[in-house]
Amino acid sequence: MDKFTPEEIEEKKKGIFDAMGKRGQRQILKKGYEEWNPFAEPKDPIDIRKDKTKRTSQVLIREFLSQVDHDEYNNALAQGALEMCLGIINNDEKIKGMFQFACWYDDLLKKEGHDSL
Repeated sequence: MDKFTPEEIEEKKKGIFDAMGKRGQRQILKKGYEEWNPFAEPKDPIDIRKDKTKRTSQVLIREFLSQVDHDEYNNALAQGALEMCLGIINNDEKIKGMFQFACWYDDLLKKEGHDSL
């Protein structure tokens, strides 16, 4: 993009934005149109799949499942944990809502004197 003037770059950026679907446009507007760079180099896939602690989903799941009581472990639990893990790493809104609700509900149970799940 070094060959273009800032005005040309902005014109191309607007053209890309206008050609997108409404859903894609909403995602960009939510994060901020000014910060969005459609010309940025793609990230290394390894970087994308790490969380804030610099762990991959595989490492996180392995650590979590190694701490689950053997009697409580089953495929559904492992599958749910993996889905949450991937959703958190990918910043999925649905998973964020599920996580926030689970935290809120756990606090509610504690506040009312009940055992956690």
